[in-house]
Amino acid sequence: MRKTRLTDQKINDLVEEITHTYKGDSGINFIDVSNLPVRDKILEVLELLTETLFPGYTGKRSVKKSNIEFIVIDILYHVYSELTEQIERAYKYQCRMQDCDTGDCRTIAEDATLYLLTQLPKIRELLKDDVGAAFDGDPAAKSYEEIVISYPCITAIATYRIAHELYLREIPLIPRIMSECAHSKTGIDIHPGATIGRRFFIDHGTGVVIGETTIIGDNVKIYQGTTLGAMSFPKDERGRIIKGRKRHPTIEDNVTIYAEATILGDVTIGKGAIIGGNVWVKQSVPAGFTVITANADLVCRNPKTEGGIYEI
Repeated sequence: MRKTRLTDQKINDLVEEITHTYKGDSGINFIDVSNLPVRDKILEVLELLTETLFPGYTGKRSVKKSNIEFIVIDILYHVYSELTEQIERAYKYQCRMQDCDTGDCRTIAEDATLYLLTQLPKIRELLKDDVGAAFDGDPAAKSYEEIVISYPCITAIATYRIAHELYLREIPLIPRIMSECAHSKTGIDIHPGATIGRRFFIDHGTGVVIGETTIIGDNVKIYQGTTLGAMSFPKDERGRIIKGRKRHPTIEDNVTIYAEATILGDVTIGKGAIIGGNVWVKQSVPAGFTVITANADLVCRNPKTEGGIYEI
């Protein structure tokens, strides 16, 4: 068998071949893009913000009643400085993509960061309700602390509530970076554009998908594997996907959605409805109704008895 040697000429040829693929590309190249947000910096900011929402939960700071105000001050100044820089980068990226040259990116970034910081008290009150809903909705929960530290739904929902405020300010890239970080950690995919009410609980969580234009009311509980998704996307006369339309479900107050349910399109699940597990819903459900699949015939087979088959 003839051995292949890596020579300088082979390296030079390979470099030329690889770099040739970069020419004319956009979106997957990050060459000469100094204004692109830095993912690790954004995740650092997200952790700091979460620390203000659940002080002391990371264990990285010794939080006491006597020093809590100093810790919060330190975090807020750090977040203001770092997040402003990252938002400015995001706006400059958007300006580059849209050939915009207003020169106001820094001022807009400062305003957006300050806006988010002013929303933290509201976000914290919402998360108190979310933790309470998890405690009330899960008989296995022993304490609020257990829920905050260990339940993936709290990580996903807290991240969503932060990212959602940035999404409302139409900040490019950063809300999605935050939400996809939570997705990778928890298996729960909540688009920052979704609208979610109070006392929201996701039990177990893995595989949950909540689309961008989803609207969820108060006291909603969903289980693992639930998809609140869209149908096939409409296209314009040039074959391009039409964006900006409501394409995901509206889930009204006090709805329960069980595991692996799939609800698609701009439909409404009425107040107090129950969606059973493994169902496929593509039409609206009236308030108070229960949706289940027809009973399947279960067949039990006894391998020790010839012909030992019976139906349930």
